[in-house]
Amino acid sequence: MFGKRLYISRKWARRLLLVSGLILLFIPVSALVGAQLENNDAFCASCHTEPETTYYHRTQKGSLSDLAAFHAGEGVRCIDCHSGEGVNGRIHAMTLGSQDLLKFVSRSYPQPAPLTHPIIDENCLKCHQTVTDNRDFGNHYHIFMSKWHELDKDAGNCVDCHAGHLTDVAPQQAFLNEQQVGATCDACHTFVGRG
Repeated sequence: MFGKRLYISRKWARRLLLVSGLILLFIPVSALVGAQLENNDAFCASCHTEPETTYYHRTQKGSLSDLAAFHAGEGVRCIDCHSGEGVNGRIHAMTLGSQDLLKFVSRSYPQPAPLTHPIIDENCLKCHQTVTDNRDFGNHYHIFMSKWHELDKDAGNCVDCHAGHLTDVAPQQAFLNEQQVGATCDACHTFVGRG
């Protein structure tokens, strides 16, 4: 009887070891495959629903209809703007993408898809850091933006004025959303007591 129990225990231990090994192998392999797939805008768009599919199709037309289409024309991929800097930023984006994938597969995603994780300034500043280096008065918003963020959790963000997917903006004016620019300026000036 003791020998039989020992045999069963060893048998289950081997199975547990095999399953554990497969799981440990699956996680990094799937992360690497996911990272490669996320580099392809068409892959990301294949699971996204409205309004993202419309945004993706605009990038394929080669027009300057919105900021995202302009970026795509310059070789910038969706993941370049929709992930933070470095490995941690990419892991965070992949985690969000995995959650979206689960919602898509389980058909539990709302339509149209709500914005749940807006692009943060750090994502924009990966490529546009020099904007804050310009010390002209006309650029004073960009100069003081980081200070405003330190003091106010509701401070304006890059995408408040430079919306990525709006089509009623002027490409020659850095895709500025004119209506929102005034509101963002007013919010900052009010915050510092000069509004």
